[in-house]
Amino acid sequence: MRFETIAIHAGGRPEKTYGAVSYPIYQTSTFVFDDLGKTRGGFDYTRTANPTRKVLEDTIAQLEGGKAGFAFATGMAAETTVIHLLKAGDHIISGDDVYGGTYRLFQKVMSDFGLEFTFLRMDSRKKLEAAVRPNTRMLWLESPSNPLLNITDIEMVVAVARQHKLLTVMDNTFATPYLLRPIEYGVDLVVHSTTKYLNGHCDVLGGAVVTTTDDLSERVQFRLNAMGTGASPFDCWLVLRGIETLPVRMREHQVNAAAVADFLVKHPAVKKVFYPGLKSHPGHEIAKRQMKGFGGMVTFELNGGLEAVKGFVRKIKIFSLAESLGGPFSLAEHPATMSHASMPAEHREKAGITDGLIRLSVGLENIDDLIDDLRQALET
Repeated sequence: MRFETIAIHAGGRPEKTYGAVSYPIYQTSTFVFDDLGKTRGGFDYTRTANPTRKVLEDTIAQLEGGKAGFAFATGMAAETTVIHLLKAGDHIISGDDVYGGTYRLFQKVMSDFGLEFTFLRMDSRKKLEAAVRPNTRMLWLESPSNPLLNITDIEMVVAVARQHKLLTVMDNTFATPYLLRPIEYGVDLVVHSTTKYLNGHCDVLGGAVVTTTDDLSERVQFRLNAMGTGASPFDCWLVLRGIETLPVRMREHQVNAAAVADFLVKHPAVKKVFYPGLKSHPGHEIAKRQMKGFGGMVTFELNGGLEAVKGFVRKIKIFSLAESLGGPFSLAEHPATMSHASMPAEHREKAGITDGLIRLSVGLENIDDLIDDLRQALET
């Protein structure tokens, strides 16, 4: 089956018992055993597994081309579970402009438990290999990255990982499996915040992990159950409903984002635009090679820094000043004080996350209305 069909029919849909087209919400904590040690379908307690969650997990795994999928309460719950595959003394190399919550988890939480982290721009094999230590166990990447939309050559990273026998983890939230399937390039684990494009409606929190081997599947499932990080049945149903329209939404997000990027590039108030679809983007050719499209996120830097940002966000009307992304509503956020506020100022500066930076999640409104809104806000 092709992507659009998988999004609607994967995971055993329609439901087989009564023929429900929309898979039911099994809103129960407990399942009856048929006998000692004998469950129906492997379900005994929803923390461990749930039929609604299983359908979502199987759907995401098929969309990513992986071995198995696992659904979590939030994107950070998914990341927390994955990082617990490691042990004290292990070293992780991560992209330098990862999501602020990821940086916070790594540097301000997991470092207290003996994990070591190096943050760098993964734009050169030589630089990446130089960062590998004897105790390095994992490479963690985002592409496009959050918020600078840097593009990483996945094949290059995987080649380094295989040379040194390292685990590769990729956050595919921005691209979604519709635009990019990291497993096809050799990535071991794919992570999602399903809150974003997979759900697509700004009405649920969720996360997902897709594995590539039986061993990784068993280890992730064990930790999901032991740590209690799994998603609730109702939240799984909401994400499952959203995935059914993912291809249609992503196509429209891309059209609008490309038009917004083209508009911003020509505006005198804008210092720089970050969008992989622009030929001027340093990762444009890599993005063309490994992605089906360039996504719905656009980041730009204003002339005038923080004061200019204040003027801009006070004038936007259709774009809303809000965190998160991937819904039908167009959102504008200021990474330095919002999504990446937990990242120290010196790290933000080194990574290029300036006070004048604004990240746009370009929604599904009429593109002329969106550009009119940006135009009037930039008149400040």
